[in-house]
Amino acid sequence: MSLPSPVSTAVVDGIARITIDNPPVNALSQAVREGLLKAISQVNEDVSVRAAVLTCAGRTFVSGADIKEFGRPPQPPFLPEVIAAVEGARIPIVAALHGTALGGGLELALACHGRVAAASTRLGLPEVSLGILPGAGGTVRLPRLVPVERAVDMITGGKPVNADTALEIGLVDVIAEEDPAREAEILASALATRGKPEPLIKRQVPRRPDAGFWEKTEADLRRKARGQQSPIEALAAIREGLELPPNEALARERERFLRLQGSFEAAALRHVFFAERNTAASIRSLDAQPVDLAHVGVVGGGTMGAGIATALLLGASSVTLIERDISATEAARKRISETLAASAQRGAIAPSAIEPMLAHLTTTTDYAALGTCSLIIEAVFEDLAVKAEVFNRLEEVVPPSTVLATNTSYLDVDEIAAGIRHPERVVGLHFFSPAHVMKLLEIVRGKASGPVALTTGLALAKRLKKIPVVAGVCDGFIGNRIMSAYRRDCEFMLEEGALPQGIDAAMRQFGFAMGIFEVQDLSGLDIAWAMRKRRAATRPPEERYSRISDRLCEVGRLGRKTGAGFYDYSSGKPVPSALVEQVILEESAARGFERRSFTPDEIMARILKVMRAEGGAILAEGIAESAADIDVVMITGYGFPRHKGGPMFSI
Repeated sequence: MSLPSPVSTAVVDGIARITIDNPPVNALSQAVREGLLKAISQVNEDVSVRAAVLTCAGRTFVSGADIKEFGRPPQPPFLPEVIAAVEGARIPIVAALHGTALGGGLELALACHGRVAAASTRLGLPEVSLGILPGAGGTVRLPRLVPVERAVDMITGGKPVNADTALEIGLVDVIAEEDPAREAEILASALATRGKPEPLIKRQVPRRPDAGFWEKTEADLRRKARGQQSPIEALAAIREGLELPPNEALARERERFLRLQGSFEAAALRHVFFAERNTAASIRSLDAQPVDLAHVGVVGGGTMGAGIATALLLGASSVTLIERDISATEAARKRISETLAASAQRGAIAPSAIEPMLAHLTTTTDYAALGTCSLIIEAVFEDLAVKAEVFNRLEEVVPPSTVLATNTSYLDVDEIAAGIRHPERVVGLHFFSPAHVMKLLEIVRGKASGPVALTTGLALAKRLKKIPVVAGVCDGFIGNRIMSAYRRDCEFMLEEGALPQGIDAAMRQFGFAMGIFEVQDLSGLDIAWAMRKRRAATRPPEERYSRISDRLCEVGRLGRKTGAGFYDYSSGKPVPSALVEQVILEESAARGFERRSFTPDEIMARILKVMRAEGGAILAEGIAESAADIDVVMITGYGFPRHKGGPMFSI
């Protein structure tokens, strides 16, 4: 017995309402495409129908392709055929949009002869984020409807726009005050009085940018894309859509789409897409309720503590922050206020939201103020004794039901938990700096971590819109352990003949935003130095060890915060340092190395080999739950290029 079609049609007073009902997001599955073709044929043949509205049941308009079809051979009818049928219909068809209209969903709406959107609708063509480009006419139709510059931004950047912006640029005709489908019927009825609608594809392009526009835009894109090809291909498709006859441009777009669909880049980005959605599987299966996150405590108001507090305020939690004295609490509040102001400046929040958020922030020196918090996050100096003292003080003022989290980057969560009476409530929550921006949250599962503590970590990640990855206890967990391993090998390469600027350039060429030595300078060389000093007593004497970083720290070169690290920063930008090069040459000579040159490919081959080896060890020890989790950590927390799929990915 065949399943009912996810597309239905009802006609009232000459207006057909075509409804897609394919929960949860009305994806354009094969059944939906087939149903749409039949519906268009039906309304074309019914002479009583003078106009139609295309709408969707549930919480959203079409949010794109069916992810179950990703990586599989497409089945007919294909989306371009469906869109051509909609655009060439005998009657005007108006799309009634709500929720999101993304990818093929927006291409479908572009094929309609009018668009009405609910005020909360978001519209976009995010295909480049999956290593492809719009393949059903988006690069040809959108620039015929909105200014070319906006079309380029939407297609090559992949970010959606809201309904107000869509109305401003001409992407939608009306923002509905109430029911979008009802207002779409009104527009459709008005369009019907004008006769057979003209397809958007035949609309004249009002302005074609000159060659200089395309050259500058491509240069900017190449700089931002860092090796990803789909944005560059998308730009070329947009240009062809404006300069070639429409049918030829559509054919060229489809050829690019199909070619990219089979590329390594697309496979890598599909891998990351699914990997990010499948993290923390072990916690999702737990039958335990998280604690209430309406009021969260933070101990420590330095860079990381203030960043965590800011993230919590942005996530609509009230925050009580503890510092050692009044001066430190005032500094923490100022830091948080400045961070929120910077968020408003870049458009992440409205300026009017700052004061209400700050009204939900309490800064104090009194630990007793944390008594009503169900979750407390410790973010003090990376020292086991200091953190143990904090946890002991917390036990004195909070009930056993309060979840206690440590934001340690390297320390043993089990040792921290061992000193308190209820270790099952302790969990590691490793945020990444800046904590209010970075998407990764490592949830560190200690031996004693109970289900409530773990599900609370997962709930917090969801509340703060972060990607949770579960890690076991070891030095550095997943990300810092891998970074420590390849940082060590990069320092070995310095001893063997490379220079910091050469290694950093190779990493940027590969697709990293910054090289390892630039990153170390940014985060501060003293953090890893403290970890190395802590491990010195147990380091095997036969283990290879480079003293280059130690020597820089010993003379006060701790990175950007001191104006000097692996680079000099007197100009504000990293400049190679003669002193650092001298230290490298001295260490190289002391080790007996005959220095040699390294090509960028050799450098990256070494780095990737170390990453994969350490990742394999982490998997074998059960520190990470999957290889895909390691890829997610390295991409979202450490700048590994997303379009390369992560260090563990291969096809």
